[in-house]
Amino acid sequence: MTTSTPALTGGRRRPGDRIFSGTATASAVLILLVLAGVGIFLLAEAFPALTAPADRISGGEGLAVYLWPILFGTLLTAVIAMLVAVPVAVGIALFISHYAPRRLSQTLGYVVDLLAAVPSIVYGFWGVQVFALALVPLYQWLAENLGWIPLFAGPASATGRTILTASLVLAVMILPIISALSREVFLQTPRLHEEAAMALGATRWEMIKYAVIPYGRSGVISASMLGLGRALGETMAVTLVLSASGGVSFNLISSGNPATIAAEIALNFPEATGLRLAELITAGLVLFLLTFLVNFVARALVTRQKGGST
Repeated sequence: MTTSTPALTGGRRRPGDRIFSGTATASAVLILLVLAGVGIFLLAEAFPALTAPADRISGGEGLAVYLWPILFGTLLTAVIAMLVAVPVAVGIALFISHYAPRRLSQTLGYVVDLLAAVPSIVYGFWGVQVFALALVPLYQWLAENLGWIPLFAGPASATGRTILTASLVLAVMILPIISALSREVFLQTPRLHEEAAMALGATRWEMIKYAVIPYGRSGVISASMLGLGRALGETMAVTLVLSASGGVSFNLISSGNPATIAAEIALNFPEATGLRLAELITAGLVLFLLTFLVNFVARALVTRQKGGST
């Protein structure tokens, strides 16, 4: 004869279970309330700019014309950073989890975790003092030899503080986050799946391709979206590295660079008052909605991947 606890049979739960369930529910509700509060605050503070005449907005052409260049710069830097960081981060994660010897993998894992904890201001100083100057000869070569491509039309920046430099610095910043999370996901691959693939004659790469990567795909997507969230909202590193001149341009190596929303707010917020302050808060509202949309899409992709793998 078997007995079951009340917590498992639907009867009266123990005090500890009730406390934990109530705390978890309250935490979830609190997160939603905080999120709603932030959204309401931004909308209320941005209302003067949303209703102001076009000629009173910076530039004199309306709010959409003011917001579009900095939104474009934010998306451009984030997309380039993701294109560079995600493949490298996944490769590092696979090397640490399935190729490197145990002692080397532990050391590399510690280094990656340490890089993820470096403050953004440090990356910014490194980017403007070392990385940007080192890229100047490359930009000059690109302008001379590949100037027929609009991305490298030139003239090349003499300081290296371009949109491409800012994107590469962002890639370096988000790479440890994506790599660390992807590594942990790959390590969770069932050992039986890997051994079954090897027993069927698969090489190590084929085992990773057909067993490890499909199992960790949803985790890699989640890690990538987390890195994208940081890239979209990064402030100090981009502010230090990027020499923004406004406007919309696909030229990645010239001194004419679009600004990003976060950098625009950081540079102008201390002196802003009145309608100018409302403009900056409106830009913050756009960034808030963009980040929310990115996370919503990421959740939908992860849910779809999990549904397709069952």
